[in-house]
Amino acid sequence: MTTVADERRDGVKLIEIDQSQLRGHVDGVVRDAVEETLNALLDAEADELCGAKKYERSPERTDYRAGHYGRQFHTKAGEVALKVPKLRRATFESQVIERYKRRESSVEEALVEMYLAGVSVRRVEDITEALWGTRVSPSTVSELNQKIYGRIHEWRKRPITSEHPYVYLDGVWLNREFGGEVRQVAVLVAIGVNAEGYREILGVVEGIKEDAESWREFLRHLKERGLRGVRLVISDKCLGLVEALGEFYPQAMWQRCVVHFYRNVRHLVPTTKVREVMALLKAIHAQEDREAALAKAQQVVAKVEGMRLGQAASVISSGIKETLAYMSFPQEHWTRLRTNNPLERLNREIKRRTRVVGTFPDGESALVLVAARLRHMAGTKWGTRRYLNMDRLRDTQTGIEAKVG
Repeated sequence: MTTVADERRDGVKLIEIDQSQLRGHVDGVVRDAVEETLNALLDAEADELCGAKKYERSPERTDYRAGHYGRQFHTKAGEVALKVPKLRRATFESQVIERYKRRESSVEEALVEMYLAGVSVRRVEDITEALWGTRVSPSTVSELNQKIYGRIHEWRKRPITSEHPYVYLDGVWLNREFGGEVRQVAVLVAIGVNAEGYREILGVVEGIKEDAESWREFLRHLKERGLRGVRLVISDKCLGLVEALGEFYPQAMWQRCVVHFYRNVRHLVPTTKVREVMALLKAIHAQEDREAALAKAQQVVAKVEGMRLGQAASVISSGIKETLAYMSFPQEHWTRLRTNNPLERLNREIKRRTRVVGTFPDGESALVLVAARLRHMAGTKWGTRRYLNMDRLRDTQTGIEAKVG
């Protein structure tokens, strides 16, 4: 690392520093430290997601380790080798790496967003160099985008391996170009609560529009991938959905989203009477069981008719039973079964992330970006924290099946 110069000054040997060797040595020390630190942080994060340390016996444990996989990771200090933990139940996607400016799902998402938003390849090169210290070539950008598309589609088509008693269905509308015109395309999304009470992203497909044929194809897609054990489907009253549901899951009950039902009624009520009518509707769903709710509904219909709101009364009378299916399930689950809010929140997040694109060049582009975001969400607390305690459902299974039959 040092060399002795031939010249002497005042009888003292001049020492020259070999800058390249010194830099290489320092970079190596820093790289090793970064590698060791990141691996330690990944282990700590896996312990936190599992609710216990590796091999530790704890009643708070929610998941178990399933080994790890190696991954090369570009940092300013150079390329490091990570040992990324794998979990049995959940997909491990690290918050630690995101803080270090590179998280796999976020990188995929960012590259897809840049590509779809029309960012130039030169600009992508600049961004990747600024973030990771590595300049990505144009051919690499193209190959990586294709690789990302393939990986996302593979995730979309993965087998569904466990039962999902509760399933939520909805569609999100995005703009796409078609023949030089901007049109809307529906991306259909399904999430489910599995037998252990955890939420999962079950499927995401391009639906063209939310019609009977689109829903039929989506349900066929889910069933062919292994979706089973469905006992309640929660959704808005979409055209053709209920009919298609009967073809593929005839034993499942259907719950019409209460929030959407309220909105449908509200459109038929003058502003001055909205608060009163909404309070009457909420009183129906505040009852202790289905029979009491139906009795209350009759009173509400009569009262709304007395307010000279015949159309609103008719909608309530014809649709109220569709909003009460959740009452056939454990009361502890009611607040999370009577609306489509869990999926609505995901849809808001999707729109927030896709707003930067504006108009998509085609339906596949919209589908890939939505799927990338959903895949990311599945690895966060959204998918790794227990959503419902399913013990009560197992206790009442016999009664529910008799009622459905």
